[in-house]
Amino acid sequence: MPDPAGIEIENLAKSYGPLQALDVERLLVAPRTTLALIGPSGCGKSTLLRLVVGLLRPDRGGVSIGGTPMGPATRRALQLRMGYVIQEGGLFPHLTAGENVALVARDLGWTEERIRARTEELLELSQIQRELLGRFPTQLSGGQRQRIALMRALMLDPEVLLLDEPLTALDPMIRSDLQRDLKGVFARLQKTVLFVTHDMAEAAFVAGEMAIMRAGRILQRGSFQDLARHPADPFVTEFIRAQRPLDLAVAPGA
Repeated sequence: MPDPAGIEIENLAKSYGPLQALDVERLLVAPRTTLALIGPSGCGKSTLLRLVVGLLRPDRGGVSIGGTPMGPATRRALQLRMGYVIQEGGLFPHLTAGENVALVARDLGWTEERIRARTEELLELSQIQRELLGRFPTQLSGGQRQRIALMRALMLDPEVLLLDEPLTALDPMIRSDLQRDLKGVFARLQKTVLFVTHDMAEAAFVAGEMAIMRAGRILQRGSFQDLARHPADPFVTEFIRAQRPLDLAVAPGA
């Protein structure tokens, strides 16, 4: 497996009719690092992620994965190098959990033996019971669905992981467990991760850096301490103050 690819975004813009949803001059996510995109609803976080994964086409500019530009000729190959997790998992309801996990691998012609071996690895990594693979998504809890979605995203051992508010709909205790587990998975696998959330405590805990967005633009990037002590825009201070206290969420050395 080659070194994880980095993500490079240049002069990227996307509009929906008269509304400009995104206008990002430059954003780099270095290989083996985790960056959280954070900001209020409608600020362009999810649009940016969908452009990175190739689900949307930009009006201007582009995205490169490991130096390869995203475009019609490269989209499929690049998407196979990325794992994508969305809110509530996005599992196919007519397939069992195990069938969801193995779907793309089967489409690519993997043998059943190879699929079983990879699934066993991911069960251990995702901390989920084997018997749950035979259940349909409606028979799983929200936390279980997200763990299955993570297994599906990791099935092909992608270089890049993209997560779009994967924990938003979960209750606080399950969300806390998954935050801890995701941070452990990112540290263990050393992949390139772009993680979207609207919760600054979650961003500060899970990611090494965060980028605050507003109205489709990135206002500032850095650690929570950087943003809190040296805000580059009044909105950064306003957004931080609107969040719940972070003193317990950001432990020294976390």
